[in-house]
Amino acid sequence: MLEFIYQTGSGAFVVLLLFQLPFVVGFLYIVYRRSSAQSGSGEASEHSISRAKTLWLTAVIVLFFAVNVASIKFIPAISTAHAVASEQDILDVDVTAVSWSYEMSEREFVTGQPVRFTAQSVDTVHGFAIYHPNGKVLFTMMLVPGVAPSSLIYTFKDPGTYKVRCLEFCGVAHHDMNDEIIVKSSAG
Repeated sequence: MLEFIYQTGSGAFVVLLLFQLPFVVGFLYIVYRRSSAQSGSGEASEHSISRAKTLWLTAVIVLFFAVNVASIKFIPAISTAHAVASEQDILDVDVTAVSWSYEMSEREFVTGQPVRFTAQSVDTVHGFAIYHPNGKVLFTMMLVPGVAPSSLIYTFKDPGTYKVRCLEFCGVAHHDMNDEIIVKSSAG
């Protein structure tokens, strides 16, 4: 069962919906309770109010599901599950965060090859975030000492110099905790 949840896109989607289901039920309950409460005399007929509520509620539900379905491809766990399922050659990279630097087993990568970053902290809470050369955050992991290492698979699409930064305040030299990795084109 855990393999289904953690290693498939469908499992991650089911978990996402299960987490959001209580909020939807609570929202619907509140809307229903408010709609059945006695209100003062109004000029609108009960039929037109009921129809407006139904249309509004339908629009909210459709929008809710559309936004959630559209956002699935942006969840890092989904891309990790797809990479594992595709059975491609995955390059394993070990990352250790130590005040105030990163120790990485690899620093040069090729576009199109999935890379599994397995990261851990040995001293305090650190972050491991990789920034695209254009400044956009590609992904981030929180590294907590004393717990199992975090793991994420990412496939670089563009060549360039990527920044690695700590996004968790880790002490007086936190601002110096950064590094770089190089991604080269697979064509050359």
